[in-house]
Amino acid sequence: MKKIFWNLIPVILIVGLFVVSVVPCDAFALTLQEGAEAARCDGCPSDLFGPTGAFRQITNTILYIVGVVAVIMLIIGGIKYVISGGDSKKVTDAKNTVLYAIIGLVIAVFAYAIVNFVISVLPNSGQQIETQGQASLIKIA
Repeated sequence: MKKIFWNLIPVILIVGLFVVSVVPCDAFALTLQEGAEAARCDGCPSDLFGPTGAFRQITNTILYIVGVVAVIMLIIGGIKYVISGGDSKKVTDAKNTVLYAIIGLVIAVFAYAIVNFVISVLPNSGQQIETQGQASLIKIA
């Protein structure tokens, strides 16, 4: 079985090289923009940055999830505090739960502000970024 496999590899490589050499190279030529558009799914944002970009949508979704988790943890901390029954260890645990939920929420808001600042500084996909003599045509051959 191994002998057949090792004998077929050169045949497959030769046939592959023949097929690639017969097909015209212009059939595989795509600009970078065409390649990016071909890889984009239907309904996905066409740009990464900007007000409707994918990066901003991902950031908003993560902030929403962190906010929901923080509110749930605040509620759990409040319930722990109410049912602690005066036990100092349980009261301390409840206060720590509330404190850490608030700290996590503040960190998430600051992270959101930093990410939005960075997104606003980066160019939108509609703006052209000049390259130094690099061709935007990729040929596969």
